Amino acid sequence: MSPTTALSASSSLTTLFPFSSSTRKSKLTNFTQFPFRFSPKNPTLNLTSSTARSAVSIEKEVPETERPHTFLRESDDDDKEPTSTSFVRARFEKMIREAQDSVCQAIEAVDGGGKFKEDVWSRPGGGGGISRVLQDGAVWEKAGVNVSVVYGVMPPEAYRAAKAAATDQKPGPIPFFAAGISSVLHPKNPFAPTLHFNYRYFETDAPKDVPGAPRQWWFGGGTDLTPAYIFEEDVKHFHSTQKKACDKFEPTFYPRFKKWCDDYFYIKHRNERRGLGGIFFDDLNDYDQEMLLSFATECANSVVPAYIPIIEKRKDTPFTEQNKAWQQLRRGRYVEFNLVYDRGTTFGLKTGGRIESILVSLPLSARWEYDHKPEEGSEEWKLLDACINPKDWI
Repeated sequence: MSPTTALSASSSLTTLFPFSSSTRKSKLTNFTQFPFRFSPKNPTLNLTSSTARSAVSIEKEVPETERPHTFLRESDDDDKEPTSTSFVRARFEKMIREAQDSVCQAIEAVDGGGKFKEDVWSRPGGGGGISRVLQDGAVWEKAGVNVSVVYGVMPPEAYRAAKAAATDQKPGPIPFFAAGISSVLHPKNPFAPTLHFNYRYFETDAPKDVPGAPRQWWFGGGTDLTPAYIFEEDVKHFHSTQKKACDKFEPTFYPRFKKWCDDYFYIKHRNERRGLGGIFFDDLNDYDQEMLLSFATECANSVVPAYIPIIEKRKDTPFTEQNKAWQQLRRGRYVEFNLVYDRGTTFGLKTGGRIESILVSLPLSARWEYDHKPEEGSEEWKLLDACINPKDWI
C-alpha cells in the first residue's frame, strides 16, 4: 500500500458554516458545525429524547441556479433600523459575501488559470449559502471559500448539553440564526503555507416555553497559518497583520486571541500544534455589538494582505521530493486535528451530515510514515519544534 493516502472531497460541496469552536462545554457553538440543518418542523413542540435525536437529522439543501440578492428572510431584509437585530444580520451577510468575492478573486489571480466552481443552495428551513472550490489549479491543490446564512432550531438535547448553566428544566426548541464565511486554502508548493480562516455571527432566541429568557448573540472566528517550512519573515508578516487588525479595536485582543489560537489547534496525542497559529476567538459578546461587527469585518478584510504576499513569494520555489513528503506529513497532522478534535467536524460526522461538506477542509492528499522523526537541527525539525513550543513571532 502506498504511504500516501488520498483524501478527496467533491468540488460540488455544500457549505455548512464550519465552526472551529471552543472546547468549553458552556457554549452552544460546540454543536454548530451543522446547526443549520436541524428540522424546524414544529418550533413549539416539547421534544422527547427520541424525537430530539431525530431532530438533529440533516435536511437536504436545495440546489439553486443563481445567487439571490440575500439569504435573509424578507422581514430581516426590510428592517433598516441601525440598532435592530435584523440590521446586524444584513450587514454581516453583506460583509461575508464581499469577503468571499475578494478572497476568490485574489486566489484566481495568483493561480493564473484555475477557476472556482460555485454551488448555490437554499434550505427549506430558511436561508442558504454559496460554496466555491478551486481544485487542481496551477498554484492551489485545493481552495474552498464558503458562506452560509441560515435559520434553524436547536433541539433541547443539544441545548442542555451545550449550556453548562442549563438546569434539569426541559426547554422547547431554541430558534437560532447563524451566518459565516469559512475557508481552507491548500497550495501545492511545500514552501507555501496552508491558510484557514472563518468568521461567524450567531444568535439564539428565547425558547417558546421559557418566557422572558434573554436573546443571546456572539461573534467568533479567526485566521491561522499552517506552513510545512518556516520562513520567519513570512510568519512575522502574517502575525503582524493580525495584530494590526486587532489593535485597531482593543490592545488586549492580539495577545489574548493568539494564545487562544495556540491552545485550540492543539493535537493532544501528538503534543504539538497544527501550525504556527494566528488569532482565534469564540462566544465574543462582552463588547458593543457594533464594535464587534466592525472587528470581524476588519479581520476578514485582513486575510488577503496577510496571506497573498506570502504565496506570491513562495509559490514557485524549487523543491525536492523530500520537501513534498514533509508537506504531506504535515497535512496528515491537519487531517488528524480536524477528524479527532475539531468539535464541529466530529458533530457533523455523528449526525449524518453530507460527507463532502464535512470534509471539504481536508487536502487532496496527505501522508503518514511509521515513527517518522526529523533530524534535529533540520528545517523540518525547526517547524516541528515551533509546533510543540509556540513562539511569539512579533
